[in-house]
Amino acid sequence: MARESVIDDRGALIQFCDLKTEDDLQQARSAVKLHCQDLGFSKVNQTKIVTAASELGRNTIEHGKGGHLTIKKLSVGTNTGIRLVFTDDGPGIENMDLALTDGYTSKKGLGLGLTGSQRLMDEFDIDSRIGVGTIVVVTKWI
Repeated sequence: MARESVIDDRGALIQFCDLKTEDDLQQARSAVKLHCQDLGFSKVNQTKIVTAASELGRNTIEHGKGGHLTIKKLSVGTNTGIRLVFTDDGPGIENMDLALTDGYTSKKGLGLGLTGSQRLMDEFDIDSRIGVGTIVVVTKWI
């Protein structure tokens, strides 16, 4: 997995992870967990964030044909958080309303990837374009 860390213009750490294989996904989950621990998230919230990362990362690999995860530590005023951005160049999501319905799955899964992740995180945004790809952005605040 290609992993690169940089500091943005506001001094925030950003880490980039490839998401192409199951090994990449495991390493990305570990990276997310370490960032959550460093930021001081409770064990419960660490579990929520890593679970969302796992679900969205698997979607990136399986449905998006691979992509990338960007992990960013956030500091806005007195608020601290973590933002995860999953990006792929896959086929896109044809029916967003259906994809965001609990229980819907286009494969053999439980159909909780997108909706489950949406419930686990404080902020959730998705942009998908047919033939272009999908970007999912999730944020959790302490």
